[in-house]
Amino acid sequence: MIHWESLFVFIFLFLIVGVIGIYAWRWRKGDSDNLSEWGLGGRNFGIVVSWFLIGGDLYTAYTLIAVPALVFGKGAIGLFALPYTIVVYPLMLLVMPRLWQIAKERGHVTPSDYVKDRFNSRTLALLVAITGIIAIIPYAALQMYGIEVVLAYMGVPAKGALIVGFVILAIFTYISGLRAPALISLVKDTLIYSTFIVAVIYIPIKLGGYGSLFAHISPSKLILPASQYSAYSSLFLGSALALFLYPHAITAVMSSKSRKVVKTNMSILPIYTFLLGLIALLGYMAIAIGLKATGAYGANGIVPELFLRIFPPSFVGYAFAAIAIGALVPASIMGIAAGNLFSRNIYQEFFRPKASARKGTSVAKIVAVMVMVAALLFIITSPAKFVINFQLAGGTWMLQALPAIFLALFIPWLDKRAVVAGWAVGIGWGTYQLIQEGFSSSLHSLSVLGGLTVYIGLSALVANVIVVFIGTAFIRLLGVKQSYKSLTNTTD
Repeated sequence: MIHWESLFVFIFLFLIVGVIGIYAWRWRKGDSDNLSEWGLGGRNFGIVVSWFLIGGDLYTAYTLIAVPALVFGKGAIGLFALPYTIVVYPLMLLVMPRLWQIAKERGHVTPSDYVKDRFNSRTLALLVAITGIIAIIPYAALQMYGIEVVLAYMGVPAKGALIVGFVILAIFTYISGLRAPALISLVKDTLIYSTFIVAVIYIPIKLGGYGSLFAHISPSKLILPASQYSAYSSLFLGSALALFLYPHAITAVMSSKSRKVVKTNMSILPIYTFLLGLIALLGYMAIAIGLKATGAYGANGIVPELFLRIFPPSFVGYAFAAIAIGALVPASIMGIAAGNLFSRNIYQEFFRPKASARKGTSVAKIVAVMVMVAALLFIITSPAKFVINFQLAGGTWMLQALPAIFLALFIPWLDKRAVVAGWAVGIGWGTYQLIQEGFSSSLHSLSVLGGLTVYIGLSALVANVIVVFIGTAFIRLLGVKQSYKSLTNTTD
């Protein structure tokens, strides 16, 4: 059954956002043939726009669905997202201003530009670029999945409507570049904040207050058991280290107009963690009113089901539009980041070194759309569980770029050969553990640690870093020199 009133509100808001995205190219218009203009918005976004853009990039549609679903299904371990987003910003306050400063001074557009410049290594830059592109595709597919879930709960044929949504996304991304998600993020966050603040006030009132709500929840869902301590702590730490390694996160940061903007936003972005905590509570609310994880989407359908059960149709359409629009911002930035990487670090580096700026930008635009097509095909043709599992693998793989990007900012003597070896060991060890888990979990029990269950990406990173440091020391003992540029002498 199609929920027509909800659908009309949804379509109205979705079309408004599509128009904003298409005409965003007129906003602070620059040279559209310049990749830093199309792919980084001219590096001209101030505190407010950057705050909404970075937040809109990191807190995605799938986050709005998956975090409550995890709390609903697994209980307290689903709250790992809160310390993870608390820890990440102090860490990035150290890292991101320095990376932005170097990128601005040396004209870097992608993280691989920095890696190539820092280590004088096209090979290492290529590995980082490939890792980023592979990790982005399932992540973008999950944004499509978020749209599919809310469409299905409105009774709309999800696959067909998803294609229409993709066409709108592809058009405004191709035309307007990063300016489109930057403007849309202002609308997106307004919708999301208003939706979930209403939800966490109104639903508990319907249930008799928060005391009554939590009285319906089993203690096993509220308290983290001791057996999950290692999994919980390693999961939030590893996730925090990985988040800003994703190319789309670095792209959003590089679009800031000054180092001060970056530092300020790393200080105030934790406001989003408050919102995330409110969103996580929806999982407990779904338990309290007796929802069951049934149907094609299982636990991932509990937020739409909760809204349909509690709110009037017009507000349901508003809420579902907030979730769907929450997918457009990160999906667009992910496509742009992948396009930037391919154009700068693969096409122009290995195939057309003398390509014009206009040609390089054209290639980036085409690849951005192709990545979104791949994400769409991924979600249409593959079971959602497979896509989710692949995204878990993407986080593990992306984390292995940490020595080449973050450590290299502060440690000038790392050897590029050791960093390549560490990347290979981390990717190999992480993938082996994922295979052992059947790609169905990002946690693995390690006998070397007495059977402790830890986040696969973090254990792979530890192996990676050990190889990097031992390898660098060994190469230096042999007296083998490398040519690299010290780019770490920026003032904090």
